[in-house]
Amino acid sequence: MKFAVFLTSLALLSCQVASGNDKTFMEEITIVGDRSDSHQITGAAQYIGEAQLQEQSYSDIQRILRQAPGVSLQVEDGYGLRPNISIRGVATERSSRITLLEDNVLIAPAPYSAPSAYYFPTAGRMHAVEILKGPAAIKQGPYTIGGAMNMISTPIPSARGGSLMAEAGEDETYRIHANYGGTSDNGFGFMVETHQWESDGFQSIDRSGANTGLDVEDYTLKLGYSNDQHTIELKIQYTEQESNQSYLGLTDDNFSDDAFRRYGLSALDNIETEHHQQILRYRFDINDSISVSATAYNNEHERDWFKTEGIDFDGSSSAESFSRTSWANVVTAINEDSSLDGYSPTELQAILDGSETAVGSIQIRSNSREYFSRGIQLGLNWQFTRGDVSHVIEMGARHHEDEEDRLQRNSTYHQEGGQLILDDLGLLGNAGNRVQEAQALALHILDTIEFGNWVLTPGLRYEDIDQKRTRWETRDGRTTDPSSRADSDIRDVRHNDTEVWLPGLGVLYSLTESTTLVAGIHKGFTAPSNSPGVDEEEAINYELGFRYSGERISTEAIYFLSDYDNLLGECTSSSGADCEIGDAFNGDAATVQGIEFLLTTDLSRTGNYNIPVTFNYTYIDSEFDSDVADTSFFGDVSKGDPIPYIPEHQFNLSVGLLKNQWSTYVNVNFVDEVCVRASCNAFEKTDDTLTVDLSAHYALSDKVDLYGKVENITREEDILGRHPYGARPNKDRTATLGVRIDF
Repeated sequence: MKFAVFLTSLALLSCQVASGNDKTFMEEITIVGDRSDSHQITGAAQYIGEAQLQEQSYSDIQRILRQAPGVSLQVEDGYGLRPNISIRGVATERSSRITLLEDNVLIAPAPYSAPSAYYFPTAGRMHAVEILKGPAAIKQGPYTIGGAMNMISTPIPSARGGSLMAEAGEDETYRIHANYGGTSDNGFGFMVETHQWESDGFQSIDRSGANTGLDVEDYTLKLGYSNDQHTIELKIQYTEQESNQSYLGLTDDNFSDDAFRRYGLSALDNIETEHHQQILRYRFDINDSISVSATAYNNEHERDWFKTEGIDFDGSSSAESFSRTSWANVVTAINEDSSLDGYSPTELQAILDGSETAVGSIQIRSNSREYFSRGIQLGLNWQFTRGDVSHVIEMGARHHEDEEDRLQRNSTYHQEGGQLILDDLGLLGNAGNRVQEAQALALHILDTIEFGNWVLTPGLRYEDIDQKRTRWETRDGRTTDPSSRADSDIRDVRHNDTEVWLPGLGVLYSLTESTTLVAGIHKGFTAPSNSPGVDEEEAINYELGFRYSGERISTEAIYFLSDYDNLLGECTSSSGADCEIGDAFNGDAATVQGIEFLLTTDLSRTGNYNIPVTFNYTYIDSEFDSDVADTSFFGDVSKGDPIPYIPEHQFNLSVGLLKNQWSTYVNVNFVDEVCVRASCNAFEKTDDTLTVDLSAHYALSDKVDLYGKVENITREEDILGRHPYGARPNKDRTATLGVRIDF
């Protein structure tokens, strides 16, 4: 039925041939267009372009996003491999509450059924990054409360050429980014690209020779053809990653002694991932006023995160009968100087330090999952003028399906001589044997109406989502053959169907040629899980502000308010909560409000040099509006408690000095302390942190740039996160030298 509705939408779109033209194919895969266009949008939007990305040459998406107001981050691994991103106070956890896109295509492993971003595109290969908030974000979905983030990959160049970036740094860190391509006179174009990144990591593991680093291989191929009316492009992308990352953090005392330590219990922790993407795009410019487009996409992702989960103090020889106490509870007990299961804090600390444990006492889980995300999306762009009123109508339809397939294994070990010894491999499926799937139909229409000094953007989004989860029993008779799933009994099947209409309106009024007022209201939505009895997350969102763009200075100030009917919490491994993975919890009403401020200027007064300055500040006041009984996710919530991991104050200041062939940039970032749970005791807070990064460039020629950079130059050692299982540091001071060559 849903696909039939989609085909009807396709027919309607194909028949509307009267007038809108995306003049370049790139407009199909961007939200904003470029940095200057963001000032004309009737909602808050930021565009971080190629020049900005090259100032510090960051490979970490978290450091890149600090340049955008309204974005909050929960640091976990220090490299941004699987970031926790929030926009305007939505939950940070695995970036699952914002719409993540690459080239305007949904990029989370399973955006509806399992949106946690266990895959995230390699930030170091990106051409630009866009963040869209407010009513204009209803073009993107299904997560519209905070907004959308679109990562733009390297385009096919118009002229034959390429670039090479190579850098080497501390901790045996190496990175290469190379691309080459061009477009011929007959309209055929191509681009090939690779991004290679490896490091030994900045942490050290007790009694182990294993490193804490990463190895990422990334390859992209684009083929295209364009003439006066037709444009077609094929993108094939592949990423392979291996990283020795762990969920196990530190106790506060251990963090104070050595922030970059890792317990020997995490020596075997490792994640391997493989990601495949294919995108085929077509656009037909019917005339100067109307164009239609179609995009077919397919993403496939596999991951296996082998990581220590917890301890059974009594010991067990069977991985099937393991009674786990989470390492999060162990760390909490030590921090609070309390006993756990009859073990004193001293005895618990001894286990973390390498003391012997009973046979079968330590659980390590193979978190093996496979995902797919695929669909077809159609677009219509129609421009026309009636009298003094111009319209740009954008219509879109998307039929999407995705799936997460879990077939996980628990194994048991014990600690002997400070090393982990395998006791029982366990049966495949004993740690999770289920499939989550979703189908969705999404439609949207947005009309940009211009008359006089006014711009209005009324819009409407529709989402129809069917979700299902099938869970098989995990009995002792399971074999290692996945095909035996057919011989296992289904333990439970649950469904959740959601249908929602999301209206929005944005307004822009030009007071002068340089000053505009903006305002907006839209209904925001977060797709619910398949957990029964859980409502979808909804909020009415407002914004009001102004923009000024002068010859030497540009500034923007936006007030925003999200009035939640129901704040949703979903239990995942990375949340560190003591709840069943996949369950969701109603947080009831909540209010998030704040101010986003952005200023760019050049302080130089002569033509001999430039001093570009960019400053952004974000204030967020987030709180629960009612008491909520202990959910084991949010904690014991009282009215007025803060929403976890949302800082009240944060700012980012970038100052450059450019003269002749030299350019230097200093980037200063401050983030306030946050509560990691609503109850927020002394061990449920992070530290406030001030991070300073420095880079210097020397243009050897028009095509060769030499550079050096130092991240965290003051070597701050702050607790930036406490999830999943303990205190986590920022990245250590790291120096890097590099070269960028255009040819």
